[in-house]
Amino acid sequence: MIELLPDMPKGVMGIRVSGRVRGDDLRDFKPAMDELLKADEIRIVEVIAPDYEGFGPGGFVEDLKLGFGTVLSHHSAFKRIAVVSDKDWVAHVLHAVGWMVPGDLALFGLDELDRAKEWAAG
Repeated sequence: MIELLPDMPKGVMGIRVSGRVRGDDLRDFKPAMDELLKADEIRIVEVIAPDYEGFGPGGFVEDLKLGFGTVLSHHSAFKRIAVVSDKDWVAHVLHAVGWMVPGDLALFGLDELDRAKEWAAG
């Protein structure tokens, strides 16, 4: 499941992923991402909930399509991505693939959401 987070700073999109993310979830989320891409700068806070289980049916393929299409066509617009999670594997994945992510990328614990919002907006 993907949901938009309320109470984000101006110019920052907040999302929360939980449970199993399916292809339908990502297709339903695409209009929100398209709206974000209209801005000159892209700033995101992504919360990975404790109950996040990864991708369900079609989720990985849709994530690749959405991610690569977005990053390639708007590479220079990405400014800051704050990932908020207490899952150990998230830190390992970000360390391994962070070089591919445009803009600045930072990891915060679940208890640091407010700090992540401030960092993303800064």
